[in-house]
Amino acid sequence: MTDSTVGKAWSLRQSEFEIAPCNVAHISIENIATPGVLRVPIDPPRCAAVSIPFELCAPKTQKFTFRPVAPLPVDQFNHVAEIAVRLPRPTRESSESTSPRTRIGVPADVVKLEERMFYLLQPDLETMLETCRLEFPRKPFPFQFEGIAFLLPRLGAILADEMGLGKSMQAISSIRLLIRSKEARRVLVVCPKGLVTNWKKELEDWAPEILVAIVEGPIERRRWQWSLNVPVTVANYEVLVRDRELLTELGLSFDLVVLDEAQRIKNLSSQTNHAVCNLIRKRSWALTGTPVENSSEDLVGIFNFVAPGQINSEMSPRAMGMAATDHVLRRTKDRVLKDLPPRMNRDERIELLPEQRETYRLAEEEGILRLSSMGKEATIRHVFELVLRLKQICNFDTATGSSAKLERLSSELEEVASSGRKALVFSQWVEVLKKLSGKLSRFGALEYHGGMSTKNRDATIERFRNDPKCSVLLLSYGAGAVGLNLQFSQYVFLFDRWWNPAVEDQAINRAHRIGAVGAVTVTRFLTVDTIEERIDEVLSRKRALFETILSCAEGPQSGGLTQEELFALFNLHTPRTITEAA
Repeated sequence: MTDSTVGKAWSLRQSEFEIAPCNVAHISIENIATPGVLRVPIDPPRCAAVSIPFELCAPKTQKFTFRPVAPLPVDQFNHVAEIAVRLPRPTRESSESTSPRTRIGVPADVVKLEERMFYLLQPDLETMLETCRLEFPRKPFPFQFEGIAFLLPRLGAILADEMGLGKSMQAISSIRLLIRSKEARRVLVVCPKGLVTNWKKELEDWAPEILVAIVEGPIERRRWQWSLNVPVTVANYEVLVRDRELLTELGLSFDLVVLDEAQRIKNLSSQTNHAVCNLIRKRSWALTGTPVENSSEDLVGIFNFVAPGQINSEMSPRAMGMAATDHVLRRTKDRVLKDLPPRMNRDERIELLPEQRETYRLAEEEGILRLSSMGKEATIRHVFELVLRLKQICNFDTATGSSAKLERLSSELEEVASSGRKALVFSQWVEVLKKLSGKLSRFGALEYHGGMSTKNRDATIERFRNDPKCSVLLLSYGAGAVGLNLQFSQYVFLFDRWWNPAVEDQAINRAHRIGAVGAVTVTRFLTVDTIEERIDEVLSRKRALFETILSCAEGPQSGGLTQEELFALFNLHTPRTITEAA
């Protein structure tokens, strides 16, 4: 948050950014029940119905004669309520338009009759938005309305939509409704450092009326920023970890905490997980396209923030999926975006150059002999060292600097540049990006990685977007695979493979997302008869766990590279003493 913006925040009177209630009568059910759940008091459409205060007089009704029936057993009410909540209510708008209306469903953990009735009496989401006079810069998709309706009533929720479906927009729109209804006065958004600027822009776009504070800079400045009384505060994970004691000292609490790229807290023992879970809050929402990256433990770590104790690592994938169902909403592009431009995948199998092949052969033979001679002393670290060395040789020959991948990439980029299009190239090593940058300078290649400052990274994206001479953006998986909107790019190249397919999908979806200007072609480089082909076979199996948990279907218990799989890459026997997972 800039000084000028902060000054603006202090100069504004409270009445200038609090929305006055609509000046029409509304139904009050406070005297019927007082459930301890989310309430969004919304006025009905002006001419849709006559509002009658329940405590003053009884409503006038016509009389009908019904046959006597047995009372509905209490244990059957939940089933009936769930059916009723899906039935559309007639409104003036629905009678004039055939577009579907979105209902706010009853969360499964709401069991009291009066609380369930509260949700059943709520108007549809479109009516709520119209009554609150919330405007959008672009019309949301129907599935995005469903995402908002999913988040609003839940104290703990995971929005796990596939990358590119607008998770941040759905969260921001839900935040707007909570703030308008005064159900939330202080919201904290936590995201990776590289995405702070992106969140600032998204909030300006989708919620321009909301004042936002960005927490950054030295400790004295951060103390002041944390103390600002603004509706929304944005901080990165590293700042949150550093300021744990400061937050306790200030006694800060939040009505809602939203985690973006929530897989950052998947490790239960990490400082990041502890810092996030120690926040005093009423609601906990997590946004992530990859709630399960390596194993079911990932989801347990996120649920430790969203709904502690709801799932545990002892559960089978099916049981875990069933327990998580009401807290997780997952949609994929192929199911909800029928008009999204197609994504074309192709595996480009490349033969190593002769000198590369010889260097690779010698390195593999020496490495396997060393591991074999170590016997039971061999550890997973030793195997990783060999894997990394061989992967690097597949990119560039360490002896001569030659690269079969580079030759193929250069040929592909000639066509991309000549057609005036843009391409993204991903690698797991910054060193590789720097080599590619020098070799591909004729294409106006730009670098984007964690070694750059946030300011320089933002400037790089703007230049790549607007400079027609810059046809190629070279990104590291760590910095470039999350949060960026690069849908103006039509080509994605995976120069080398990451350890799990979820991160690769994140990288690809920087371009293949809402707003994509055309078909996106994804090319994955694989060198023939090398460690890359063997790893690819393992990666193809790692997707199973993710789908198993989210679809509540039985499947393999682990999606990560286990010790057995790592040693099997070189046909080595796994020492019995090694039991940890990679």
